[in-house]
Amino acid sequence: GDVVEAKIMKAKKNYAYAKLVKIVTPSAYRVDKPACPMARSCGGCQIQEMEYGRQLKFKEDKVRENLIRIGGMPKETVSEIMEPIVGMEEPFAYRNKAQFPIGTDKDGKIVAGFYAGRTHSIIPNTRCVLGVDVNERILRCVIDFMEEYGISAYCEEEHCGLVRHVLIRYGFRTKEIMVCLVINGAEISHGDVLAKRLAGIEGMTSVTLSVNRERTNVIMGKEIRLLWGQTYITDWIGDVKYQISPLSFFQVNPVQTEKLYGLALEYAQLTGEETVWDLYCGIGTISLFLARRAKQVYGVEIVPEAVVDARVNAKVNGIGNVEFFEGKAEEVLPEFGRRFEEEHGGRKCHADVVVVDPPRKGCDEGLLRTIVEMGAKRVVYVSCDPATLARDLKVLRGEGYEVERVRAVDQFPHTVHVETVVMLSHKKPDSVINVKVEFGEGEGKVPLDNIAKRAEAYKPKERVTYKMIKEYIEAKYG
Repeated sequence: GDVVEAKIMKAKKNYAYAKLVKIVTPSAYRVDKPACPMARSCGGCQIQEMEYGRQLKFKEDKVRENLIRIGGMPKETVSEIMEPIVGMEEPFAYRNKAQFPIGTDKDGKIVAGFYAGRTHSIIPNTRCVLGVDVNERILRCVIDFMEEYGISAYCEEEHCGLVRHVLIRYGFRTKEIMVCLVINGAEISHGDVLAKRLAGIEGMTSVTLSVNRERTNVIMGKEIRLLWGQTYITDWIGDVKYQISPLSFFQVNPVQTEKLYGLALEYAQLTGEETVWDLYCGIGTISLFLARRAKQVYGVEIVPEAVVDARVNAKVNGIGNVEFFEGKAEEVLPEFGRRFEEEHGGRKCHADVVVVDPPRKGCDEGLLRTIVEMGAKRVVYVSCDPATLARDLKVLRGEGYEVERVRAVDQFPHTVHVETVVMLSHKKPDSVINVKVEFGEGEGKVPLDNIAKRAEAYKPKERVTYKMIKEYIEAKYG
């Protein structure tokens, strides 16, 4: 709704990239004063300047358009099956995790903040309106310590300096806090002093180091070293308790996550007799939710550390009807099926429900084939990217699945990102009619000549291909 002056930065065949130069006439949906003064320059909140109700409409439209344009679904069908987006009553201070890059400004002063949009330039900001209040106190503590003891900040261009990022996790229900310093080295000088200072903050439970010496934009290193306390914090989603380590994938918005998983559970339509496979299961967040209502749940995850966490979480909650496997689902499932048949006298392994919650790139093509081969009655697809969701749904629909319900969840207010939950059911015939046909001459038989004539009449016209045109031109004109 804005009228703007914009500068075209890059032009493609069907679209262009432009940079906002000046707002000529502001939209009715533009907020006069965003909650964060850094909203324009920081790359974290892309749409904080948009009124929240309009943000929800924007995200709902984004999901709808992707299903129609990329997924090839009829517009009328999408309108019928899409349910209203699940928004937040209070769309601020919702994040239980924040990763602050550490660097220096032009005067050599240590700063923490967030990267400017599409750059690696740090916008100094220790007070993010999407995060919890304690983040600011923690960052101040770390920066003061670094200045006092001469600890260097990391320089990305030169690949030198020590402290790269500060990761903070916060348990909304437990009030437990984790601080993990990502460092370009094996240890941090006077780390015991820093740990003691951080331990003085109420709720502090875990202080660790993540060793990352790679020249990469991947934030976390694979090695975690304990400075103080324990290597994890705990928190709850609904009535399920989770242990969360620095490397764990855990949804950043616990309020909306409970609604998201509640929808996944509702769409799974469990009665207590189903076998469920949860693919891309992570630390078992959805698996454990489903296990309370299913007969048996199997989770598959490629990250070894996540599988360890998932097994611990099952044990912590006393849930025995869930089993986790490490590896690619498209490799784990066939092997599991083979062993199942051997152990059960040739009886085939089946899945009543398959749940997938893939990363932003969507499902692997081999995994989609595996889901189809499993022949599950229902597939529940939880997605963080509507474009790859629509692409994968098109494949599943082509294999006999039909999309029955779709609902977006605003997991990340003030950003362009949105979660979506989809329920697909496999369409099988309600009944089968057996028809016996005899071909040949004589009473009650169908003459083969008649079939040949009708086949010729209904034969589709031959498509003219590029290759045929090429051969024709070559033959006629050389």
